[in-house]
Amino acid sequence: MTQLREIIAIPMGDPAGIGPEITAKSLANKEIYDMCKPVVVGDANVFKKAIEIVEKDLQINIIASPEEGKYEYGTVDLIDLNNIDMNELQYGVVQAQCGKAAYAYIETSVNLAKEGKVKALATTPINKESLKAGEIPYIGHTEMLESLTNTQDPLTMFQVRGMRIFFLTRHLSLKDAIAQMTKERVRDYLTRCDKALQRLGVESRKIAVAGLNPHSGEGGLFGMEEVDEIRPGIEAAIEDGIDAVGPVPADSVFHQALHGKYDAVLSLYHDQGHIAAKMTDFHRTISITNGLPFLRTSVDHGTAFDIAGKNIASSVSMEECIKLAAQYAPRFTAETME
Repeated sequence: MTQLREIIAIPMGDPAGIGPEITAKSLANKEIYDMCKPVVVGDANVFKKAIEIVEKDLQINIIASPEEGKYEYGTVDLIDLNNIDMNELQYGVVQAQCGKAAYAYIETSVNLAKEGKVKALATTPINKESLKAGEIPYIGHTEMLESLTNTQDPLTMFQVRGMRIFFLTRHLSLKDAIAQMTKERVRDYLTRCDKALQRLGVESRKIAVAGLNPHSGEGGLFGMEEVDEIRPGIEAAIEDGIDAVGPVPADSVFHQALHGKYDAVLSLYHDQGHIAAKMTDFHRTISITNGLPFLRTSVDHGTAFDIAGKNIASSVSMEECIKLAAQYAPRFTAETME
């Protein structure tokens, strides 16, 4: 059966970073066009320069709306916001105009998604310092998306080589993260993870919860968190009808998920899941933001100012990001997470 080619918006990212380059390299891969209809939201002059830098045979088709796109390999359909002064642009340098522009690309892409003109966003890197210089009141994509869609606490999922990882806690100290590992939170997150997988069209949804302590605490010998909070939270979720297991020792659960024993893993803290994903395949670890009214995938690396404009940056992660958006977009449902 032929896959439905959905329209995927690609906000170009910080013009001084590698975003335009890796987007151009990605769209020089015919496989992308076989899977979806990509439309770049950015600045035509910046993107033209990126094409020159990466030495690809691509033409730009400037459009006002996704409906006007050709979506043919060799031609990049681009919505031109024309918001960069090329005489002022410096690769690898924090600039206010770049922070403002990067935000404008995302805002425009979000509006297209909210209007139903694109099915998903595949986002490129932005720079926190550039956003601050441009007086943009957000530190990253997640905060922007929360505000632009009026969404609270979106759920992050990593996918790499078929392994899916959710996060119970993220940017907290380990001590503070442990304090948040309550029965109620475990139960709530397992329910949210199940709904997120359902929205993505995942029919089988066995979710394993990673253990916190060595050997998941060995019944309290190495810590009581599993006994007092984590296991009761899992049991409560099972009573709610969630297909959950655990806690499974963290030194084995990710390996087991990678080989198909589980459909997803709920990681208890930031590095637990990040290390597992990035050691599996750093460049193919893609982030999916669940809980939004549209699908959003993202590369999990930064603007790489040190190599911007030098045709050094690999496009593997960006290509995987677009492919994953294309894979899930036809199955994605837009219901809220509530």
